[in-house]
Parts: sequence; C-alpha cells; structure tokens
Amino acid sequence: MDFVRGLRCVFCGSHYRSRALCTCPRCGISGILDVLYDYPSVARSLTRRVLAGRREPGQWRYRELLPIGAGAKLPQLAVGGTPLTLAPALARHVGVGRLLLKDDGRNATGSLKDRASALGVVKARERRQKIIACASTGNAASSCAGMAASMGLRSVIFVPERAPEPKVTQLLIFGATVIRVGGSYEQAFQLCQQACERWGWYNRNCAINPYLVEGKKTVGLEIGEQMEWEPADWVAVSVGDGCTVAGVWKAFRELRQLGLIARTPRILGVQAAGAAPVTAAFQSGEAVRPLEPRTVADSIAVGVPRNWKKAVLAVRESGGTMINVSDDEILEAMRYTGRLAGIFAEPAAATAVAGLRRAVAEGVMRRRASAVAVITGNGLKDIQSARTAAGQPFEIAPDGAGLDDIVCRQELIPRPS
Repeated sequence: MDFVRGLRCVFCGSHYRSRALCTCPRCGISGILDVLYDYPSVARSLTRRVLAGRREPGQWRYRELLPIGAGAKLPQLAVGGTPLTLAPALARHVGVGRLLLKDDGRNATGSLKDRASALGVVKARERRQKIIACASTGNAASSCAGMAASMGLRSVIFVPERAPEPKVTQLLIFGATVIRVGGSYEQAFQLCQQACERWGWYNRNCAINPYLVEGKKTVGLEIGEQMEWEPADWVAVSVGDGCTVAGVWKAFRELRQLGLIARTPRILGVQAAGAAPVTAAFQSGEAVRPLEPRTVADSIAVGVPRNWKKAVLAVRESGGTMINVSDDEILEAMRYTGRLAGIFAEPAAATAVAGLRRAVAEGVMRRRASAVAVITGNGLKDIQSARTAAGQPFEIAPDGAGLDDIVCRQELIPRPS
C-alpha cells in the first residue's frame, strides 16, 4: 500500500513497526518519532522521468514519500504546487546574489500548514475517526478546520487568547468548534492533548504526530523539483515548534538519498528574538529551556517547542545555522518583501526574509550566495500587524484638497525621459 517501513525515535533511536504510535513508548511525550521509508524501493518508483510525467501539481505527486495508502481518499482542496518566484530587487536589498520566494500563502487556507493538515485528515479517515482536533495560534487551526470541512469531518480547535481575529474568524467560517483558552498556547496545547485522549479525537498536533511533518516536507520536495534539481546555497525557514524546518531538511536529505539531487542546501533557521528557545538549544548544545514567548510573529511564538530536537538536528546536519531577528526587523521585512517582491507575508513568514538579511550583515552568508525564503503564510491572516508595518493611508477631502501636496511629497510626478 505504501513505502513506510516504521518509526524511529529521534532521542533514543528505538525503531517501531507499529503505525499507531505518536511518541516513543520509552521516552514518553518528549520522544518525537520520525517516519522511515524503504528508500531503495522509492528510488525505483520515484524518478525525475516519472515526476515529469505526473499531471497533479500539488503535494500528492510525491506519494511514494508520504505515509498514505494507494487508495486513500484525498482532500479536493488544492494543497502544494505553490509558486517559486525570483525576486531580484529583494535580493539586492537583502544582500544575496539570487533570491527566490516559495509562496505558501497561496495554499487553500493561506499557509504552509495546509500541507500537514491535508495529511492529517487523510490519516483520520484511514482510522475511521470523524473528529480531528488541534491547538494552534492560528494557521494550523484554520488549515485543520478547512481540510476537515472539505472531507466531511468535524474539527475542534483550541486557541490561546492572543490568536489574531482573522484566523479565529476563518475557523468559525469552516464550521470548527472553537475553544478560546484564556491563557497561553502551551495551556491550549495541554487541554487539546487531554481532550484527544479522553474522547478519542484524531490528534492533528504536529508537535507529537510524526505523520504531519511528512506533509510539511513536501514544500522542500517542490523547491527541489522547481529548481530543476539544482538547489540554492541556502534555504531560510522561520522556526516555531521546529516541525517545518525539520520537514524542509528531511525533504532535501531524501532527494539526495534518492539520487534526484547531487547536493543539499544549507538551512537557515530563523526565530523571533522574543521566542527563540530552539536557537538557544542549537547554540548551547543543551536541551531546550521553556520560556514565555513575546513576539509579533504569533505563528512562531512557541515557548515550549516539542519538535526542537528534530529542528536542531536538521539545521546542524545541513551545515547551516540558526539566527534571531527582532520584531522591528520582522515588521520591516513585511514592508520590503511586499514593496520589492509583491508578496504579502505575515510576520512569521517575513521572519525568514529578515533572517537572510541579518545573516548577510553578520557574515554568516556570502553576498554572492543564492537563497530561497519560505513564505509560510499570507499577510491577510494578521491585518493588525500588517497595519503596524505598513503605516496609515493619506486622508484628503472629497474635493481633492491636499492631493497635489501628497503627490509632490511622494515624488509621484514623472520626470521627462
């Protein structure tokens, strides 16, 4: 039915054949598992020629590297196949030789999390579970609710009180049962865990469900194929729980293992300075230390990242590094990404671009380097932050009084050629 051969704990290395596990029985809740495949068999089935002949544009074209059966019912919503756009003006501003943006804000519900949620609802249907649940600051929640609705499943979503209203509204439109917890994301997560165990709902939390990361890795598989199997020097990814950056690296590692690419890119993991426990663990070599997150980038405001080990191992194995950026840098990156590349990135997505600029300024990255920044979510999901970044419109009277002055100050009068 598929090429999955088992699960491996990233902490103790134990292997399991059971597919019903979420975490390692020996290590408990902290024992994050990784999905293992029969790569020799995958290599015979998934070749450049085979991929060139496949018509489906989304993430399901890589089905040999996904934990789904051949006859699995898939969501009808478009997932994956998002554009990889060359951004020369933005490259000059950031300071790299060549820059491309992977715009996953184009997914069905507006974020990269659709990749994980699409796989989540498929797995829920496989297990004949009719209710799927997760805890989220917004993007994972809205993607879960949207994908569930498209598959005829019910969803229960736990969100912290700071979740942006546009994201909460999206949940309600998709028919989710939304439970706003008067506290932190960590408290919402714990309540969701308890509810899933008590009532038997399918647990979509990517932090402990190993299958969800497999959906996220498809963004890396797409980048590899879209770049015609010649990866950039660096791929920048914003980091919250650690699932996305781990998935991106796994994609490139698998592409190399299958002989589809000859070399892998280095990974730049970027955290908001006010929510950077994974960076601290990467730099110290010690276990992650929980903290109270404080950042405008709500999608990566995770103080207790459960996938930190996968993230640290991924960045280190790639030969890359991790870096932090301030909220001011994030808001500035929202502005220049929009004005120089025409892509509206939410704060967490703009964090990756801000990280590239800082990496160049600190000498971590060569100015001639090529890079891809993963735009993980659309800016419309957090209008309040976008308004803070963008500023206010000009106000004039109905008779146009003051328009000439605005035009002059903004230098909008064309000069003779």
